[in-house]
Amino acid sequence: MALFCAISNEVPEHPVVSPVSGSIFERRLIEKYIIENGIDPINGKELTEDMLIEIKTTQVVKPKPPSATSIPAILKSLQDEWDAVMLHSFTLRQQLQTARQELSHALYQHDAACRVIARLTKEVSAARDALATLKPQTGMAPAPVGVQQQVYATEASGAAAQPQEQAGMTPEVIQKLLDKAQVLTQDRKRRGKVVPEDLATPENIRAFRTLASHPGIHSASMPGILALDIHSGDSAKILTGGNDKCAAVFNKDTEQVVAILKGHTKKVTRVIYHFDEDTVLTASPDTTIRVWNVPTSQTIQLLRIHDGPVTGLSLHPTGDYVLSTSIDQHWAFSDIRSGQLLTKVTDDGSEGAGLTTAQFHPDGLIFGTGTTTSQVKIWDVKEQSNVANFSGHTGPITAISFSENGYYLATAAEDSCVKLWDLRKLKNFKTIQLEDGYEIKDLCFDQSGTYLAIAGTDIRVYLCKQWQDLKVFNDHTAMATGVRFGTNAQYIASTSMDRTLKFHK
Repeated sequence: MALFCAISNEVPEHPVVSPVSGSIFERRLIEKYIIENGIDPINGKELTEDMLIEIKTTQVVKPKPPSATSIPAILKSLQDEWDAVMLHSFTLRQQLQTARQELSHALYQHDAACRVIARLTKEVSAARDALATLKPQTGMAPAPVGVQQQVYATEASGAAAQPQEQAGMTPEVIQKLLDKAQVLTQDRKRRGKVVPEDLATPENIRAFRTLASHPGIHSASMPGILALDIHSGDSAKILTGGNDKCAAVFNKDTEQVVAILKGHTKKVTRVIYHFDEDTVLTASPDTTIRVWNVPTSQTIQLLRIHDGPVTGLSLHPTGDYVLSTSIDQHWAFSDIRSGQLLTKVTDDGSEGAGLTTAQFHPDGLIFGTGTTTSQVKIWDVKEQSNVANFSGHTGPITAISFSENGYYLATAAEDSCVKLWDLRKLKNFKTIQLEDGYEIKDLCFDQSGTYLAIAGTDIRVYLCKQWQDLKVFNDHTAMATGVRFGTNAQYIASTSMDRTLKFHK
């Protein structure tokens, strides 16, 4: 039913009803009438705006005027609608084009930012490597002028500067070796009766975890750490040799590189930390042996005594002599103080067999060498004679290690096994057979002779006498090349071709 305003007689847009007369009005019209008169226009009674009652109705659509119902008017309306649609479509296309340009610009900026970040990351890594290399040399005192002149003259003149003639094992040298051996034998017998109080127990070893990993000691451009040693008097001092032709001294406590030792022309494959001096020895396939002063990072002796790559290095317990072996089938005994070659002996018993490794017995009177023909040979350093041979391995010998008790010798070869030899009975009493393809690069007894560690495909620790495996570390991502025990086996250090030095505790 249609409602009509009592004043205009048209359908109201906002209808209201007067409670006084019951009539319907357009709100706009009745409000104006009330303002002017204050009464209901139908019966004249008093009426206010607050008294009006709003009526809820559906929206009324007013019919178009007759002028809009003609065909020309309809065509004009359609044309207007079409124009409006085209204008709207044009606006949308403009907005789309702008959005595409903004998105393309944003993507380009993102790609450029990613490239910059990658370049900066690479530069930061290179800068860190450079800092690690240069930092130890900052503020270091230069070596004494006489030492520098001696080394420079030696290096400049090449092999001719290092005389090949042998000074010989003089009675003074031999007596010095005998006196030291007597003292060491007595000390060893005394130590063998008492287990060190602070020695890590087998339960401690089983609970070891990888405590720290340091990848920035050697250059990333020539990755791989090939050799490891620890200062026996201060187990915080770690020495490593790398594929980058450098040796590095690292402090475990401060986690800082103390010195970078540059001088070899090929990779550093053997390293030794002097047991009571801040001096280290390094060897390389460049046929040289260098003696370094750590505080100055300078070479104090350059030994050119071999014609082939140096494969083995061992410091005599006196701290004055070094044993070296080479693929040239010779072993040599040299004075590290004077740089003089005392004796050089060829292995006549194994024709064509190069020497692969060497180590002194704890008393310093005998030493062992490994050969490429899978033999282990024991030599008397005083007589320069071969006194015993151990056969049983297949493949070149890769590592040997004497136990501090003086009775056991551990050897490894490219046959995936470790053999234990009794030096009193000169026989193999235990063979630890590892998995096929297992490579062994290093062996090490702890200072008490209680534990044996193996480095190769992984790091393994064995309890001596029972020869029970206690722990396996698989944290390295490449071949492990070195393993050493800290003082009283309180921690284990290992190196690898993955460029890391790791500490397990």
